[in-house]
Amino acid sequence: MSLEVRNDTDKNQYSLVEDGSVIGLAAYEVDGDEIRFVHTEVDPEHRGGGHASMLVQHALDDVRANSDRRVVAQCSYVAAWVERHPDYQELTAR
Repeated sequence: MSLEVRNDTDKNQYSLVEDGSVIGLAAYEVDGDEIRFVHTEVDPEHRGGGHASMLVQHALDDVRANSDRRVVAQCSYVAAWVERHPDYQELTAR
């Protein structure tokens, strides 16, 4: 099993890919200096294994490394994840 997270800018989503198939996504909207995470989902058969957490962490790491955008967590999962990981909270205050 090979997992990777990629930023599919044409779809405005970070995709969690397993062996070539998208099994999860974190959809976003870009508005000026903000990136709004609006929806996160993982296919039902892959839930419970930490896949959503891995997806969100990679997405936020990418935002941190490659932009000066402020993260707006409109998605309840992303908001809860950031709340549980204080070292990522600075992304919401940029």
